[in-house]
Amino acid sequence: MTRDLILTFNAGSSTIKLGFYALEIAGPRPLASGVIDFRDEPFAVRLKREGEMLSGPISADPGDLTAVLNQAFAWLAGQFDLSRLAVIGHRVVHGGDVFKGPARITDRVIAQIDALARLAPLHQPQSLALIRVMRALYPDVPQTASFDTAFHATSPPLMRRFAIPRALYDQGIKRYGFHGLSYRYIAGQLGDLAPDAKVVAAHLGSGASLCAIRGGESIDSSMGFSTLDGIPMATRSGALDPGVILHLMGEMGHSLKQVETMLYRESGLLGVSGFEADSRELMASPRPEAAEAIDLFCLRIAGEVARLAASMGGIDAIVFTAGIGEHQPGIRARVAARLAWLGADLDPKANAAGLRRISTATSRVKLLVIPTDEESIIAREAASEGTGT
Repeated sequence: MTRDLILTFNAGSSTIKLGFYALEIAGPRPLASGVIDFRDEPFAVRLKREGEMLSGPISADPGDLTAVLNQAFAWLAGQFDLSRLAVIGHRVVHGGDVFKGPARITDRVIAQIDALARLAPLHQPQSLALIRVMRALYPDVPQTASFDTAFHATSPPLMRRFAIPRALYDQGIKRYGFHGLSYRYIAGQLGDLAPDAKVVAAHLGSGASLCAIRGGESIDSSMGFSTLDGIPMATRSGALDPGVILHLMGEMGHSLKQVETMLYRESGLLGVSGFEADSRELMASPRPEAAEAIDLFCLRIAGEVARLAASMGGIDAIVFTAGIGEHQPGIRARVAARLAWLGADLDPKANAAGLRRISTATSRVKLLVIPTDEESIIAREAASEGTGT
């Protein structure tokens, strides 16, 4: 039997993205993409294939991942010959210092991923659950893990340090960086720039970060030890004075769990606005709290661009990517306006049209919009690590 099908998983806190690829000598060729959104009503697995949208209903309890995937793959088996599966690749958010590249999944690798789950509590448990369920469903198909942190392994030690007792660095308390699969893809899409170009890529979605990329490698990133750091996100706080944590848990008597829930699920755009986490809804809202949340979001993005430019000793281009970065010209315009002093000159028409280059011909800093494709990186690494091709 020919095994020439690659399946990829990109698990978020409330969605599972799927990708199907043909395993070919020239590299994985995309066949279809899908999603299981646990917030959907009616609950279903949705598949886009050759421009056609297909949907397979799921009656299982969304809280029972095994039952959900059993039903989803019973339907998907009618769309693909799953006996041809060659490898299954997973996005895993945190690889710590253990994983500096993709890994073929074994019991030992699962244990190592599990040990890092406390550093990415929104994503790591979902990825682990997926890995375990898929091992049970397809025990003979090799599985691989692609780590978001691995791309940032090239960051110099100085960029990874916190100004805390030195011994803690050796115990793993350091800045790791995330969204590495997205940044690895973006780094491969910069062929029209000089090889040593200094680029800040802004991955702006419900989770959001920025990365300084020079010569195709990560130099610095806005996210640090956890996925909480950096700019405000949909429901995550971003960078916060540690004294606030001390005050919440000391004077105000909050428990660790209460603070964790607040910082991961009740802060960011939702926290500042008081009513909404979706930047699209906030941009359309007349409420002053909505405007303040968006203004703070854009201010912090612009400030992080400037900091990352300092890390590289200059800046040649800014790339907007991911859901907000690719599809919300209003956010891009506000960020660019705050960076005019840096030489960023936005072309309003190009921005509204969503062209690749949205800066003017005379802009000292190029402004680019590049759609990301994390799944293609997962597929490529799965083919390499899981099949040796």
